Amino acid sequence: MATETRKLAVGGGLLFVCSVAIIVLGMADIPIVVGAVAALGLAAGALLVGTSEGGRPV
Repeated sequence: MATETRKLAVGGGLLFVCSVAIIVLGMADIPIVVGAVAALGLAAGALLVGTSEGGRPV
């Protein structure tokens, strides 16, 4: 139970932080590498949220 909650919290946090990073990347002149890392963070966050509950991940 605690592991599932932790996965959900970490995944949600990753999704939030990486989404903000991509939005800021569009507004400011930040290196494109930051966008690439943020995209990987979004994928990792989605994976963690998708596998946080029992059953087959979507």
